[in-house]
Amino acid sequence: MFERPEASTMAQIPTSALAAAGLVGGYATARWTGRRPLGGVILAAAGTLAGREWHRRTSPTTTALLGTAYVAAFAGSHPLAKKIGAWPAVFTAAAAMAAASYAAADRV
Repeated sequence: MFERPEASTMAQIPTSALAAAGLVGGYATARWTGRRPLGGVILAAAGTLAGREWHRRTSPTTTALLGTAYVAAFAGSHPLAKKIGAWPAVFTAAAAMAAASYAAADRV
């Protein structure tokens, strides 16, 4: 009765938006709830979903590089926050990650 649409007809999630949302959403959740592990859950969930899409759309090497970039964006936002502030650092890291993801996986 109900047919599941094929993957090719399903709307593709832009991995650039997903990765950026994971970085911003993870920080926002940690900051506003006061629970850093909860922010980590959001960060990890978005990273996992983005990673699945990167794996589906690109090579294993590109997937590994984008995964590494995602972790580096998260880690790099911490020292950057000491120089420019927390929110600007998070937005800078998210923008850099979105650009990398778009260039490697979304722009087809």
